[in-house]
Amino acid sequence: MRLRSSLIAALLPVLVATSAMAQQSAPADQQPAATPALDPTAAPCGGDFDAWKQGVADEARAAGVGEAGLDALAAATFDTRVLARDRAQGVFSQTFTQFSGRMISAYRLKQGTTMLQKYGSVFARAQQEFGVQPAIVTAFWALETDFGAVQGDFNTLNALVTLSNDCRRPAVFRRQIVPLLKLIDRGDLPADVKGAWAGEIGQTQMLPIDYLEDSVDGDGDGKVDLRNSAPDVIMTTAKKLQLKGWKRDQPWVQEVRLPDTLPWEQTARTNKMAISQWNQWGVTNPDGSPLVDNGLKAGLALPMGRKGPAFLTYDNFDVYIEWNQSFTYALTAAVMATRFAGAPTYDPRNPEPGLSIEQMKELQTKLEARGYDVGKVDGILGTNTRDAVRKEQVRLGIPADGWPTPELLGKL
Repeated sequence: MRLRSSLIAALLPVLVATSAMAQQSAPADQQPAATPALDPTAAPCGGDFDAWKQGVADEARAAGVGEAGLDALAAATFDTRVLARDRAQGVFSQTFTQFSGRMISAYRLKQGTTMLQKYGSVFARAQQEFGVQPAIVTAFWALETDFGAVQGDFNTLNALVTLSNDCRRPAVFRRQIVPLLKLIDRGDLPADVKGAWAGEIGQTQMLPIDYLEDSVDGDGDGKVDLRNSAPDVIMTTAKKLQLKGWKRDQPWVQEVRLPDTLPWEQTARTNKMAISQWNQWGVTNPDGSPLVDNGLKAGLALPMGRKGPAFLTYDNFDVYIEWNQSFTYALTAAVMATRFAGAPTYDPRNPEPGLSIEQMKELQTKLEARGYDVGKVDGILGTNTRDAVRKEQVRLGIPADGWPTPELLGKL
């Protein structure tokens, strides 16, 4: 028990940070439209908090929220801890091997195998109905909350009103308030429900609008409880993945071995090609055998460059990016799912040394000076920074694998 408690305590900051990234990953045009979004012009961010809340209450009442929900909103308070967490997501400055090595733990693999057996009939039903393989749901379940053990300790309503009143990213969070108030109003959730700092709830960290509109009663008891019912969690998670575009029973990632030479400029994750083309270029299975042509197209993901681990990524991997925009998190979740599906531990190989956080900031500053949009100078290797690195590698005659090294930084 002491070991279990220590594990949870050690992983809690990472779990909270990863679920918060998931909240940011859902584009507005991917969200259901049945619940009216709050009008940001009616109660703009900032200013007096109580006056702002009154504007939100007026809109919530107009959207059909009853007294229980409105009372909960009236009692909601501003939480400065939420803002501190919003501005500190340093976990994603870790490399893929660091992050995945920490998150794909022996405990999670063992516990996930137990869950797959325990709820085998529910997983089979979810796959039959939504086309999502059991291993996929299990990996998200493991990473998001350690199978429900660490669901977050932030008051969800306080978190949402804080982030909505704050002027950094109000539009991301404002549209979640009315759905949460409706869930509280109809008794599905208590007014003081707790979850992650960015407003997610339950064992796979669902946003209120998803909980309200797309949740599934997996255990047949007439209600949905994503905090305590594993069947509800499994079925709802599978449905969410289907809604995000999961292609029924298709692969998601596949570890591969690379030759010494490739047209590296063609190896971006989003540059999908036929398996026959990768075979022609000498890409093989980890044991050196030819790739089986499954008739699909795949890109080549090199999270730490051409000398590090390598994975073919299929269309279903794009759903991982929809779930969480952090490439490191998404690839970790995808690789963990392959472990639950029977794959061995991936080969980390011997990647070239990368950059420290300060060096990465220096790189991003230099890239900005050359006209690239890196999003933010934050020391995190995000998609925009990887794209800019590829273009500079091509210009400088360096293999364009998207991995920034001290050599590249020096040449800039």
